Amino acid sequence: MQRIKKLTAIILSILTLSSVCVFGSTFSAGASGTGAGLAEWALNAYYEGWSYVYGGSTPGAVDCSGLIYSYCGGERCGDPQLNTATERGSVSSGIPNVHGLGLWRPGHVGVYVGDGMEVDARGDAYDMCYESVYGSYSGWTYWFKLAAVTYPTNGWEEFNGDYYYYENGEYITDTSRTIGGTTYYFDSKGRSSKTPSDMSATASDSSSSSGSSNSSSNSSSESKPTSWRNGSSGEEVEKIQARLAELGYYTGAVDGYFGDATEAAYRAFQEAAGLTVDGIAGSDREVLYSDDAPYAPKEEETTAPAENTEEETEPTEQSVEYKSGDENDEVTKIQQKLAELKYMYVDATGYYGDFTVQAVMNFQLANGLEATGVVDEETYGVLFGDNAVVNPNPQEETQADTDTASTGPVEMPFTTSPSALIIANEQNQTYADTATEVVKKTNKVTKRALSNSSSVIPSATTAAVKRTANVWLWFVLVAVILGALSVVFMLRDKKSNRYTRYCAKKKKNSFKSEVNTRW
Repeated sequence: MQRIKKLTAIILSILTLSSVCVFGSTFSAGASGTGAGLAEWALNAYYEGWSYVYGGSTPGAVDCSGLIYSYCGGERCGDPQLNTATERGSVSSGIPNVHGLGLWRPGHVGVYVGDGMEVDARGDAYDMCYESVYGSYSGWTYWFKLAAVTYPTNGWEEFNGDYYYYENGEYITDTSRTIGGTTYYFDSKGRSSKTPSDMSATASDSSSSSGSSNSSSNSSSESKPTSWRNGSSGEEVEKIQARLAELGYYTGAVDGYFGDATEAAYRAFQEAAGLTVDGIAGSDREVLYSDDAPYAPKEEETTAPAENTEEETEPTEQSVEYKSGDENDEVTKIQQKLAELKYMYVDATGYYGDFTVQAVMNFQLANGLEATGVVDEETYGVLFGDNAVVNPNPQEETQADTDTASTGPVEMPFTTSPSALIIANEQNQTYADTATEVVKKTNKVTKRALSNSSSVIPSATTAAVKRTANVWLWFVLVAVILGALSVVFMLRDKKSNRYTRYCAKKKKNSFKSEVNTRW
């Protein structure tokens, strides 16, 4: 029995170690139990491709609430997480600028990671998802602050390699602050323009050190930006875009966001005005808004003179192409001309059908043209020219048209004229040679594609199973160990039963011997 207990303990230890080997990995999450830490934890789960497992809360295999529980503990399910929240609000009214908020919709939860984005473990078909809160998977009802997570109120916070500054429970955006004697600018996403030298410093430290009053401290902390650059947003940016568009430098949307297009337009304006070209809208905005602001130079016209235009357009007018499926008056004209030259024996309909294609091919063969069945510019010129060849064998052509009408489109041209046969034979030989070349090239391309597929397909399949391979490996390992354990117990029971039968038999024999001795 003691040996069995030891064996069981060893097997349980192996199972524990296998779980650690399968699921253990390094995580880039922040300090445990913070909003920024939870947001980084969720982003890490997305980037590492964790799998969705119903009821799972182990790193690498989680469900929606298990993603949160695996980081900070607390309530296990989504509804209790919402009900025990320290604060919550409606998503439709806007989400606070706070990293690591919980998001709730009926039967599902996610993690808000800032900048309007969220991460959630969505289901077996999706696993981990990262997208806009208001994207295709909309329907989030509440945002809430988790009871197991602490959120900053004032001061610096590091998240995902960037630095944010919180005031009154939210990180600030599109503004500047003087903190510890240094002025920092914060873009539309809340990212600081500089790395803070002192993470414990606050916006009021600089004013208190200089002995200024509370009013001056407030005005300093609420100072407006004096320059706008790529990443800025707001009413001033919208004003800059409108002025650049008026001067002809900007053609994008006037949306109040200083993006790459706005920066390029502002650089062009600075260059035209003789200013420093840095793409930053600062004090030089005075020139931008002035009446003397230079307009964008117009592109030089490259259109040719009027007299040359007519010469250039003439070839365009002659550049014709009529083919199967066309239907217009010009097709009627072509059909009438083909009938006049004895290549067509049906009424002109204006529709370019199979009869017209065959008639055009016969005309092209008889006139030494490439038999394409398409009236291109060259065919058109010969057809309506003075040297167009009349069908050398109109009677057999009539029979051919009759056969065509009864049996459908004919592949080969119908003619028995010796000269036409020679031309047709040469033309068909050219087609055969061309087809051979096409087949050769196609085989080469196919062989190259098949050789490349060996390197392409494994990578795609590897990407598809990457996130679930570890879980399946763990299940296989557990199955093997449990199977071994079952075999051990079966052998033990078998041995025990054999020993019991042996004892019973021995006891029976002893009883018989004793009886024989007495009698």
